[in-house]
Amino acid sequence: MSRIAATFEALKRNDKKGFIPFITAGDPDLGTTEELILELARAGASVIELGVPFSDPMADGPVIQRASERALRHGFGLAAILDVVRAVRKQTTVPIVLFSYFNPLLQFGLEKLAREAEHAEIDGILVTDLIPEEAGRFSAMLRAHDIDLIFLAAPTSTDARLQMIAERASGFVYAVSRAGVTGAREKMSAEAEKLVVRLRGFSDLPVAVGFGISRPEHVQDVWRYADAAVVGSAIVQVIEQHAGEPNMVGKVGQFAGSLVAKI
Repeated sequence: MSRIAATFEALKRNDKKGFIPFITAGDPDLGTTEELILELARAGASVIELGVPFSDPMADGPVIQRASERALRHGFGLAAILDVVRAVRKQTTVPIVLFSYFNPLLQFGLEKLAREAEHAEIDGILVTDLIPEEAGRFSAMLRAHDIDLIFLAAPTSTDARLQMIAERASGFVYAVSRAGVTGAREKMSAEAEKLVVRLRGFSDLPVAVGFGISRPEHVQDVWRYADAAVVGSAIVQVIEQHAGEPNMVGKVGQFAGSLVAKI
């Protein structure tokens, strides 16, 4: 059983739901990314999504786009991100998922990535622009190294497509709450719950809902019908707002903790 699967099993056994914060690797720098991962683990993260900065993040809204731009100014590559994960593994066992577009992974080399990600103890990889029809070879590589491949499902996905995603995903399925790009919203989309119900018809895999979740009440609402809530832009915005301040990491931890505190 993978570490992601074991985490969701433990949550279910204890009648709890998951919290999955997202940050962009290298924003504001790789040293702080190490600190942020550990702080988010302390704040109650069940799984942490670590974004690989990319110059054309078409699924992301302006907040995460700016985070990618800041990170890319440092000029590091995927190897440096894996080094960060390798370093934090000395202090935490919280599952870590690389959240990326396919181009940086191809540039690094898929076989090399699967091998080195296992050595760094990466638990899963989510590739936003890799469709399941074209993921067979990459999926087999990751499976050989005990790494989960996580797919996105959208409210606009047909039932046939949801079935394909459910059959080919491992770890969990990431349900996109609405059409469009990432970014905090005032209200949660009603489409998210319908999508999770449809996914349940095809798979017993845990379902995490993301896109637009930014407040404790959003997390609580998602927890009614899904296994985990993903929060990205709202956390990245706190990093942006407090960049350069000596207690920035602590403020991010406080915000993350407030999202999962009982209302």
